[in-house]
Amino acid sequence: MAEGRVIVVMGPTASGKSALALALARAAGSSAQLISADSMQVYRGMDIGTAKPTAAERAEVVHHGLDLVDPSHDGFTVEDWIEHAKDALTGLHAQRGVAIVVGGTNLYVKALLEGLFDGPPADPALREELASWDLDALRNELMRIDPVAAGRIHRNDRRRTIRAIEVQRATGTPISVLQAQWRDRPTALPAGWSLIGLTMGVEANNRRINARVRSMRAMGLVDEVRSLVASGGFGAQAATAVGYRELLAHLRGASSEDDAFEAIKIATRQLAKQQRTWLKRFVDTPGSTWIDAGDGLTEERMAEIAKISFA
Repeated sequence: MAEGRVIVVMGPTASGKSALALALARAAGSSAQLISADSMQVYRGMDIGTAKPTAAERAEVVHHGLDLVDPSHDGFTVEDWIEHAKDALTGLHAQRGVAIVVGGTNLYVKALLEGLFDGPPADPALREELASWDLDALRNELMRIDPVAAGRIHRNDRRRTIRAIEVQRATGTPISVLQAQWRDRPTALPAGWSLIGLTMGVEANNRRINARVRSMRAMGLVDEVRSLVASGGFGAQAATAVGYRELLAHLRGASSEDDAFEAIKIATRQLAKQQRTWLKRFVDTPGSTWIDAGDGLTEERMAEIAKISFA
């Protein structure tokens, strides 16, 4: 078995990618570790609603990218996750281990594969000027030149706000447009990396999503959200997570519990649709293998995929 390898596992939510990643890690043996590329699994305590690996799974295989910040923390960025993931990969490569990156946030995976959008170099004079502006003035300027970026960047994130203004001033093009061009660019795998992508039909994916949401309810997702609210609450970023957003509204009295869970199913199906569209960008990536997961991969099929992957 080749060590020092990196395998990326991708697929829409509820397609079985986490189970496949765990099967790959088991097949690889003790040298394998998993890296979660999920923007909501970084939050401590948000376990049920993010389908975070269980304590038993985490005891069996080392997982990275989980429980990095509290839900009340605002401003966790893709840059923060990239730094954490690269540290994990550096450690694994030093041990000649096998890294399995399992992606729920496709933007994280693309950034890991290709690096982040760079943009023009910093302009010291402009930065000195913008540093003298108060935050409201910076936000107003960003809203004027790039409302899309203003909607994405947290209003208290001074550093990213200044950078967005700087990029627009230097290029004449909003940073949101340049980032969209980066996202749409064909993806390339680094040398020695491989990608396994799962595809799943809409009806099968929706059935699995509905079943997962019912399971999350039975596992106590409402109590999990209530406990997190009591122990520090949610920052604006974590509060947007599907499942948590709807139940926070329910706890405020905006909906019944039944209606909240129906809304979670709808929002998760919409997320899966967006992910299936995003994944099309990776289909023609050299070195990738795409597998029709049907109604869900069986244990036997996952073992077969793992055997082929490490042949």
